[in-house]
Amino acid sequence: MHNFTTIEIEKKGRYATIWLSRPEKHNALNALMIEELAAAFDVCIDDSGLRLIILRGKGRSFSAGADLNYMKDIAGYGHDQNYKDALRLASLFEKVYTCPKPVIAFVHGSAFGGANGLSAACDIVLADIDTTFAFTEVKIGITPATISPYVIRRCGEAAARELMLTGRRFSADEAYRFLLVNKVVSTETLEIELQHYTDLLLSSGPHAVEQCKKLIRVVSSTASDTSELMRFTANMIASQRASEEGQEGINSFFDKRKPNWVQP
Repeated sequence: MHNFTTIEIEKKGRYATIWLSRPEKHNALNALMIEELAAAFDVCIDDSGLRLIILRGKGRSFSAGADLNYMKDIAGYGHDQNYKDALRLASLFEKVYTCPKPVIAFVHGSAFGGANGLSAACDIVLADIDTTFAFTEVKIGITPATISPYVIRRCGEAAARELMLTGRRFSADEAYRFLLVNKVVSTETLEIELQHYTDLLLSSGPHAVEQCKKLIRVVSSTASDTSELMRFTANMIASQRASEEGQEGINSFFDKRKPNWVQP
Protein backbone atom coordinates (compact mmCIF):
# COMPACT_ATOMS: atom_id res chain seq x y z
CA MET A 1 0.00 0.00 0.00
CA HIS A 2 1.35 3.41 -0.97
CA ASN A 3 0.97 6.21 1.56
CA PHE A 4 1.08 9.58 -0.18
CA THR A 5 1.06 12.99 1.48
CA THR A 6 0.23 15.35 -1.37
CA ILE A 7 -1.83 13.16 -3.70
CA GLU A 8 -4.46 10.42 -3.46
CA ILE A 9 -5.24 7.45 -5.72
CA GLU A 10 -8.86 6.35 -5.95
CA LYS A 11 -9.45 3.13 -7.88
CA LYS A 12 -12.86 2.27 -9.30
CA GLY A 13 -13.17 -0.79 -11.49
CA ARG A 14 -10.98 -0.42 -14.55
CA TYR A 15 -9.88 3.18 -13.97
CA ALA A 16 -8.13 5.20 -11.30
CA THR A 17 -8.34 8.85 -10.33
CA ILE A 18 -5.14 10.55 -9.20
CA TRP A 19 -6.09 13.53 -7.04
CA LEU A 20 -3.78 16.46 -6.40
CA SER A 21 -4.44 16.85 -2.70
CA ARG A 22 -3.06 20.07 -1.24
CA PRO A 23 -6.37 21.97 -1.33
CA GLU A 24 -5.26 24.51 1.26
CA LYS A 25 -2.43 25.48 -1.14
CA HIS A 26 -4.56 25.29 -4.31
CA ASN A 27 -2.62 22.10 -5.13
CA ALA A 28 0.54 24.09 -5.81
CA LEU A 29 3.42 21.90 -6.97
CA ASN A 30 6.37 21.31 -4.69
CA ALA A 31 9.22 18.80 -4.73
CA LEU A 32 7.25 16.19 -2.78
CA MET A 33 4.15 16.44 -4.99
CA ILE A 34 6.27 16.09 -8.13
CA GLU A 35 7.91 12.98 -6.68
CA GLU A 36 4.60 11.52 -5.53
CA LEU A 37 2.82 12.21 -8.83
CA ALA A 38 5.55 10.32 -10.69
CA ALA A 39 5.22 7.42 -8.23
CA ALA A 40 1.41 7.45 -8.54
CA PHE A 41 1.60 7.16 -12.31
CA ASP A 42 4.03 4.26 -11.93
CA VAL A 43 1.55 2.54 -9.59
CA CYS A 44 -1.28 2.96 -12.11
CA ILE A 45 0.83 1.97 -15.11
CA ASP A 46 1.97 -1.22 -13.35
CA ASP A 47 -1.58 -2.21 -12.36
CA SER A 48 -2.75 -4.53 -15.16
CA GLY A 49 -6.36 -4.19 -14.01
CA LEU A 50 -6.42 -0.47 -14.79
CA ARG A 51 -7.06 0.81 -18.30
CA LEU A 52 -7.57 4.53 -17.75
CA ILE A 53 -6.24 7.32 -15.50
CA ILE A 54 -8.08 10.51 -14.55
CA LEU A 55 -6.13 13.46 -13.12
CA ARG A 56 -8.01 15.93 -10.92
CA GLY A 57 -7.45 18.45 -8.12
CA LYS A 58 -9.10 18.57 -4.70
CA GLY A 59 -10.56 21.83 -3.43
CA ARG A 60 -11.02 25.06 -5.36
CA SER A 61 -8.29 24.63 -8.00
CA PHE A 62 -6.66 22.08 -10.24
CA SER A 63 -3.27 23.63 -9.46
CA ALA A 64 -1.98 27.16 -8.96
CA GLY A 65 1.45 26.24 -10.34
CA ALA A 66 4.60 26.20 -8.23
CA ASP A 67 4.36 26.46 -4.45
CA LEU A 68 5.74 29.79 -3.17
CA ASN A 69 7.98 28.20 -0.54
CA TYR A 70 9.27 25.76 -3.14
CA MET A 71 10.04 28.70 -5.44
CA LYS A 72 11.86 30.45 -2.61
CA ASP A 73 13.99 27.37 -1.95
CA ILE A 74 14.99 26.73 -5.56
CA ALA A 75 15.85 30.41 -6.05
CA GLY A 76 18.82 29.73 -3.78
CA TYR A 77 20.03 26.69 -5.73
CA GLY A 78 23.07 26.76 -7.97
CA HIS A 79 22.82 25.77 -11.63
CA ASP A 80 23.53 22.06 -11.11
CA GLN A 81 20.96 21.68 -8.33
CA ASN A 82 18.43 23.67 -10.34
CA TYR A 83 19.06 21.48 -13.36
CA LYS A 84 18.40 18.28 -11.37
CA ASP A 85 15.23 19.76 -9.90
CA ALA A 86 13.96 20.92 -13.32
CA LEU A 87 14.79 17.53 -14.83
CA ARG A 88 12.58 15.81 -12.22
CA LEU A 89 9.67 18.03 -13.27
CA ALA A 90 10.35 17.48 -16.98
CA SER A 91 10.51 13.73 -16.35
CA LEU A 92 7.09 13.84 -14.69
CA PHE A 93 5.55 15.54 -17.74
CA GLU A 94 7.17 12.98 -20.03
CA LYS A 95 5.88 10.12 -17.87
CA VAL A 96 2.32 11.47 -18.20
CA TYR A 97 2.74 12.10 -21.93
CA THR A 98 4.12 8.61 -22.67
CA CYS A 99 1.82 6.79 -20.24
CA PRO A 100 0.62 3.67 -22.11
CA LYS A 101 -2.87 4.12 -20.67
CA PRO A 102 -5.10 7.02 -21.72
CA VAL A 103 -5.09 9.97 -19.31
CA ILE A 104 -7.96 12.44 -18.89
CA ALA A 105 -7.40 15.69 -16.98
CA PHE A 106 -10.18 17.73 -15.42
CA VAL A 107 -9.08 21.32 -14.81
CA HIS A 108 -10.96 23.78 -12.62
CA GLY A 109 -10.39 26.94 -10.61
CA SER A 110 -6.82 27.97 -11.41
CA ALA A 111 -4.39 26.38 -13.85
CA PHE A 112 -1.18 28.38 -13.73
CA GLY A 113 2.38 27.63 -14.84
CA GLY A 114 3.33 23.98 -14.37
CA ALA A 115 -0.31 22.95 -14.01
CA ASN A 116 -0.59 23.55 -17.76
CA GLY A 117 2.32 21.19 -18.35
CA LEU A 118 0.47 18.47 -16.46
CA SER A 119 -2.77 18.94 -18.36
CA ALA A 120 -1.09 19.41 -21.76
CA ALA A 121 0.70 16.08 -21.33
CA CYS A 122 -2.66 14.31 -20.94
CA ASP A 123 -4.66 12.85 -23.83
CA ILE A 124 -7.96 14.58 -23.16
CA VAL A 125 -8.51 17.76 -21.13
CA LEU A 126 -11.88 18.86 -19.78
CA ALA A 127 -12.15 22.29 -18.15
CA ASP A 128 -14.75 23.86 -15.91
CA ILE A 129 -16.22 26.92 -17.58
CA ASP A 130 -14.96 29.19 -14.78
CA THR A 131 -11.32 28.05 -14.93
CA THR A 132 -8.61 30.71 -15.22
CA PHE A 133 -5.42 29.80 -17.09
CA ALA A 134 -2.05 31.57 -17.30
CA PHE A 135 1.59 31.00 -18.20
CA THR A 136 2.86 33.34 -15.53
CA GLU A 137 6.58 32.48 -15.69
CA VAL A 138 7.72 35.56 -17.63
CA LYS A 139 6.14 37.78 -14.98
CA ILE A 140 8.80 36.65 -12.53
CA GLY A 141 11.69 36.66 -14.99
CA ILE A 142 11.81 33.00 -16.02
CA THR A 143 10.35 30.93 -18.88
CA PRO A 144 7.84 28.04 -19.12
CA ALA A 145 10.69 25.84 -20.29
CA THR A 146 9.87 22.33 -19.04
CA ILE A 147 6.19 22.55 -19.96
CA SER A 148 6.79 24.02 -23.42
CA PRO A 149 7.16 20.76 -25.43
CA TYR A 150 3.74 19.55 -24.29
CA VAL A 151 1.96 22.89 -24.47
CA ILE A 152 3.29 23.73 -27.94
CA ARG A 153 2.34 20.27 -29.23
CA ARG A 154 -1.19 21.07 -28.15
CA CYS A 155 -1.69 24.71 -29.08
CA GLY A 156 1.00 25.38 -31.71
CA GLU A 157 3.62 28.10 -32.00
CA ALA A 158 1.33 31.06 -32.71
CA ALA A 159 -0.83 30.55 -29.62
CA ALA A 160 2.25 29.83 -27.49
CA ARG A 161 3.82 33.13 -28.56
CA GLU A 162 0.83 35.11 -27.41
CA LEU A 163 0.15 33.24 -24.17
CA MET A 164 3.72 32.59 -23.02
CA LEU A 165 5.19 35.97 -23.97
CA THR A 166 2.41 38.04 -22.40
CA GLY A 167 1.80 35.80 -19.38
CA ARG A 168 -1.78 37.05 -19.42
CA ARG A 169 -4.69 35.27 -17.81
CA PHE A 170 -7.24 33.67 -20.11
CA SER A 171 -10.55 31.85 -19.81
CA ALA A 172 -11.61 28.25 -20.39
CA ASP A 173 -13.34 29.30 -23.62
CA GLU A 174 -10.07 30.83 -24.84
CA ALA A 175 -8.18 27.70 -23.78
CA TYR A 176 -10.62 25.69 -25.90
CA ARG A 177 -10.06 27.94 -28.90
CA PHE A 178 -6.29 27.65 -28.38
CA LEU A 179 -6.70 23.80 -28.32
CA LEU A 180 -5.36 23.50 -24.76
CA VAL A 181 -8.74 22.07 -23.76
CA ASN A 182 -10.87 19.46 -25.56
CA LYS A 183 -14.17 20.47 -24.00
CA VAL A 184 -15.49 23.15 -21.65
CA VAL A 185 -18.06 21.84 -19.18
CA SER A 186 -20.24 23.16 -16.37
CA THR A 187 -20.05 21.88 -12.81
CA GLU A 188 -23.44 20.25 -13.35
CA THR A 189 -22.38 18.29 -16.45
CA LEU A 190 -18.81 17.42 -15.44
CA GLU A 191 -19.44 13.90 -14.14
CA ILE A 192 -21.61 13.09 -17.16
CA GLU A 193 -18.84 14.21 -19.53
CA LEU A 194 -16.18 12.31 -17.60
CA GLN A 195 -18.32 9.17 -17.73
CA HIS A 196 -18.90 9.70 -21.46
CA TYR A 197 -15.16 9.77 -22.21
CA THR A 198 -14.53 6.91 -19.76
CA ASP A 199 -17.10 4.74 -21.53
CA LEU A 200 -15.65 5.58 -24.94
CA LEU A 201 -12.10 4.71 -23.92
CA LEU A 202 -13.05 1.52 -22.08
CA SER A 203 -15.09 0.27 -25.05
CA SER A 204 -11.93 0.18 -27.20
CA GLY A 205 -9.32 -2.57 -27.30
CA PRO A 206 -6.82 -1.88 -24.47
CA HIS A 207 -3.76 -2.92 -26.50
CA ALA A 208 -5.06 -1.01 -29.53
CA VAL A 209 -5.39 2.16 -27.43
CA GLU A 210 -1.85 1.74 -26.11
CA GLN A 211 -0.50 1.22 -29.62
CA CYS A 212 -2.54 4.14 -30.93
CA LYS A 213 -0.90 6.44 -28.37
CA LYS A 214 2.51 5.21 -29.56
CA LEU A 215 1.46 5.69 -33.21
CA ILE A 216 0.48 9.32 -32.62
CA ARG A 217 3.76 10.08 -30.81
CA VAL A 218 5.94 8.47 -33.49
CA VAL A 219 4.12 9.98 -36.47
CA SER A 220 4.09 13.42 -34.83
CA SER A 221 7.79 13.38 -34.01
CA THR A 222 9.27 11.62 -37.04
CA ALA A 223 10.96 13.84 -39.62
CA SER A 224 9.87 13.93 -43.25
CA ASP A 225 11.19 10.44 -44.07
CA THR A 226 7.94 8.98 -45.35
CA SER A 227 9.54 5.63 -46.20
CA GLU A 228 10.42 5.13 -42.52
CA LEU A 229 6.86 5.99 -41.51
CA MET A 230 5.43 3.66 -44.16
CA ARG A 231 7.41 0.74 -42.76
CA PHE A 232 6.54 1.60 -39.17
CA THR A 233 2.79 1.99 -39.77
CA ALA A 234 2.54 -1.06 -42.06
CA ASN A 235 4.31 -3.22 -39.49
CA MET A 236 2.07 -1.94 -36.71
CA ILE A 237 -1.21 -2.67 -38.48
CA ALA A 238 0.04 -6.07 -39.68
CA SER A 239 0.89 -7.06 -36.10
CA GLN A 240 -2.46 -5.83 -34.83
CA ARG A 241 -4.52 -7.62 -37.47
CA ALA A 242 -2.84 -10.91 -36.55
CA SER A 243 -3.01 -10.34 -32.78
CA GLU A 244 -5.48 -12.02 -30.46
CA GLU A 245 -7.11 -8.67 -29.68
CA GLY A 246 -7.34 -7.71 -33.35
CA GLN A 247 -8.88 -11.06 -34.28
CA GLU A 248 -11.39 -10.76 -31.44
CA GLY A 249 -12.34 -7.24 -32.49
CA ILE A 250 -12.85 -8.17 -36.15
CA ASN A 251 -14.77 -11.37 -35.35
CA SER A 252 -17.03 -9.63 -32.83
CA PHE A 253 -17.86 -6.97 -35.44
CA PHE A 254 -18.99 -9.57 -37.97
CA ASP A 255 -20.72 -11.65 -35.27
CA LYS A 256 -22.63 -8.52 -34.19
CA ARG A 257 -21.57 -8.89 -30.55
CA LYS A 258 -19.47 -6.90 -28.11
CA PRO A 259 -15.75 -7.81 -27.97
CA ASN A 260 -14.52 -9.60 -24.87
CA TRP A 261 -12.82 -6.51 -23.41
CA VAL A 262 -16.18 -4.74 -22.97
CA GLN A 263 -17.65 -5.67 -19.61
CA PRO A 264 -21.43 -6.10 -19.37
